Formats: sequence, C-alpha cells, structure tokens
Amino acid sequence: MLETFDVLIVGAGHGGAQTAIALRSNGFAGSVALVGDEAELPYERPPLSKEYLSGEKPFERIQIRPAAYWAEKEITLILGQRVVAVAPADHTVTLADGTCRGYRHLVWAAGGDPRKLSCAGAGLAGVHAVRNRADVDAILADLLQAERIVVIGGGYIGLEAAAVLSKLGKQVVLLEALPRVLARVAGEVLSRFFEAEHRAHCIDIRTGAAVTALHGEARVSGVELASGEIVPADMVIVGIGIVPCTEPLLAAGARGANGVAVDAQCRTSLPDVFALGDCAAHQNRFAEGGEIRLESVQNANDMAMVVAKTICGQEAHYSATPWFWSNQYDLKLQTVGLSAGHDQAILRGDPAGRSFSVVYLKQGRVIALDCVNHVRDYSHGRRLVELGVIADQGMIEDTAVQLKQLIPG
Repeated sequence: MLETFDVLIVGAGHGGAQTAIALRSNGFAGSVALVGDEAELPYERPPLSKEYLSGEKPFERIQIRPAAYWAEKEITLILGQRVVAVAPADHTVTLADGTCRGYRHLVWAAGGDPRKLSCAGAGLAGVHAVRNRADVDAILADLLQAERIVVIGGGYIGLEAAAVLSKLGKQVVLLEALPRVLARVAGEVLSRFFEAEHRAHCIDIRTGAAVTALHGEARVSGVELASGEIVPADMVIVGIGIVPCTEPLLAAGARGANGVAVDAQCRTSLPDVFALGDCAAHQNRFAEGGEIRLESVQNANDMAMVVAKTICGQEAHYSATPWFWSNQYDLKLQTVGLSAGHDQAILRGDPAGRSFSVVYLKQGRVIALDCVNHVRDYSHGRRLVELGVIADQGMIEDTAVQLKQLIPG
C-alpha cells in the first residue's frame, strides 16, 4: 500500500526543516514527512565553512533540532534518500531506491548541488566542495597530510574557507576568475578591503585567474591557470556556486529555468506543489528585474513560514527584506538589500579602522548596505532600504550623523 503524507517535504536543510517546524507551531495536525538525501538529522549549513571546519563547533551543536524533537512532533524523517521523479497527476514522488510516496501537499526545498569544475582533472582525489557535512569531514581528513591548499572561487564560501585554513596554519592560494573577489555581490570598496585582509593573513589571493585544468595522477597535485602557470596543490576546494536541484519538478512540467518559479505563496505551477529556498525563483521588489533566486538561510526560513501558514489556511505572502552575513577572522559582514544595479556606492567610515559601511544607491535611493563590524549602521540602514529612502550623499558620508536620522517621520 502506498504510504501517503498530508505534507511531504523534499529537502532536510534549513527550508525543509523550518517548514516542518512551522507547520506544527501553527497547529497543523496532519501527517508530515521530511525527505533528506543525507543520513544526518537536519542541521545548519553556514557553520560548515566556518565553525565546523575550524573545529569550534561539533556537529551536535549545529543540528537544527535534537532527534527527540522530530519524534515528539510526529515528523517522519526519511533520510539518505533523494527524490528523483514527481508525478503531479498522481500526487506521488519516486525515491532513488525505486520506492514511491504519496502526498496531499508537496514542498520542494531541495536546495542546490555544488557547481563542479568542467576542466580536465576535476574528478581527481583531493578536490572538494563545501556543501554538506560529508564534504567538510572529507576536507578535515585530507588536511592531515595537506599543507598547500588552493581555493577556487572568491565568493563567501571560498573566502570563509580560506580564512579558516589560514588560521589552521595552511598555505592558501585563492583563485578568482573575475577582477575582484565578491564581484557578484558587492562593490569594489568591499572587495578590495577583504582582499587586503586576506593577504594580511598570508593568503595569496589572485584575481583574474582562470583555471584551465587540474593536474595529478590519482590525486590532485597542481592547478593550471590560463597563463600557463601551475600552482602546486595538496588539496583543492571549489566554491563556484550551486546548481539548483530542480530537475524532477521541471521534468514534471513546473515552470522555471534558473530555479522553479513560485508565486507570493511559494506555489509552483504544479497543483499542490510549493517550492522554497535556494531553488525557488520568486518575484522580489528589491531585485533588479523582479525575479530572483536568493541563496540564504533567511530566505529559506521566511519562505518556509509562508508555506506553512498557507497550508494551514492562513493568509500569507512572501515580502521579506533580503539580508546576509559572513564571518571572516574577527570581521562580521552584514548585508541588507541587493546592491546589483547600483549607480553609486558611498563609503561611510574608514576601512583602516575595520569598522565601516558601504551604502549603495540607485537613482538616489538607498537599495543596499554592506556593514563591516558596524551593527548600528546595519540596523538603521535596513529601514532605509525597506523604504527606498532618497538620501543626501553628504549626510551618508558623515559618520557623526546616525543613519536613523535619515529615516522619514
């Protein structure tokens, strides 16, 4: 007999786990199941490249809830399984082991898989991603005999991993194909600041460095650049983004391309199927062009709350303000809004003091802030972004003026 759940959640990361938690906290009494492709209880992903990699936090401390919680709330965990097909007409999914499960509501929170290098040698031993616990455990095992580490990718994951590896005493080279690190998510001032910080910690950061091949027999021994140089490597960590896990939904007829398209309630174009988190493309008033995929914990959690309330019959719609954070060394970067498409970046404070903000404007309106060790600017700046305040450059630059003074009313 086909086992059927009132809500079947695919993906046991932040979004999936939060959906199950929110269903119960909103009084949902029906059956709930959580399908995860790892054999682990749901856990937090951001610490993987920071506290878990550094050894500051054991795995138990990054679990979202202890094992007893899931049993107490009668949430069925189907772990170590991946959904490979969806049959929307039958309201069923097929798992990798060939078994099927039925659903009344399907919530797709499958996230994404690490984007792989397409060059020769990408499959050599010693080449790692940073996406799940197994990835980081494999890195930690390799670190016992690896001294020269090459990190490919100058986004948050690459920079965070490089910072931890540097603190562990490893020789680190970080390669970024674009002219600066964080080029897709931040302005030049912030990029140059973090490049200088990492170099001060003896990390060899190389921008404009395209990788053409990895060298080695069974195990990686070097990274070849477009210049022809081969950078020696005992280990390579690849952090070049993710590919959203959407194939089963798109194959079933869901609308989408770079992610599954969802409406304000996170519904897909398939009946009784929701999607959220890293794999969901949604309309966002803060995004240039409107539709966007946001890869962040806050986005996954906010969408999960909307889905849970909608299933429970409550009125809800997604309208959250995007925010992000990154910890590197003793630096806490907090970002609010989306800076893509800005036409002006105003520096507030002195980067040399290691506490400053960059305020991004578009046609005079505040659209985003990057705040380094400056919680007050982040807190007040959030409201400026939400209101789209037209702000005077001189007042923004003047650190004697608190940003809350620019909030109307």
